[in-house]
Amino acid sequence: MKYNLIIADDHKMFLDGLLSIFESEKAYNILLTAKNGAQVAKYVGINSNEQIDLIITDITMPEMDGIALTKILKEKNSNLKILAVSMHTNPDMIDTLIESDVDGYVPKNAEKKELLKAIETILKGDKYFSREISDIFMKNRFSKKEKENIKLTKREVDVITLIAQEFTTQEIADKLFLSKHSIESYRKNLIAKLGVRNLAGLTKHAIKMKYLD
Repeated sequence: MKYNLIIADDHKMFLDGLLSIFESEKAYNILLTAKNGAQVAKYVGINSNEQIDLIITDITMPEMDGIALTKILKEKNSNLKILAVSMHTNPDMIDTLIESDVDGYVPKNAEKKELLKAIETILKGDKYFSREISDIFMKNRFSKKEKENIKLTKREVDVITLIAQEFTTQEIADKLFLSKHSIESYRKNLIAKLGVRNLAGLTKHAIKMKYLD
């Protein structure tokens, strides 16, 4: 039995490398090679009756990246198998792909043996994530849980909520009957306490913890 694959990657050298691997693997037939997710989405839409066993996609590509492609394809057909192969090991990217029901994720520096193992595992109906990717995902989940468990005082909740509502430091000070200096101290302490980098991070936390109405 031959499996039909689609490969999306805008790096020609990597694409050629993948194609050379599959040349010696008789079980696979390459239906399409694409430079971006938009080309894949279009092909899948037009050829809805064609048997597509697996889509191998990079993450960062022009026009439509691998994350957007995974979301679009999985919403239309949750049975479609997708393997992400990327240089990126960004925890949020990994999180988003896993939440989008990606079937596997291996780094681009993986050995040929691991790539073929990932493909075989996914085609059998299981998920495959390389150890490096699994470790990053678990560490990220753990640190997110830790952040969620951090208890803020009522005053800190007031400050973070007003920051998320885009009030200026002076406006927050006026509303809470505190000095501008005090609000700046609260802001710095909140950034350190929650392990975020800036006001956008504080806003994300406020939204996540449902401090906003």
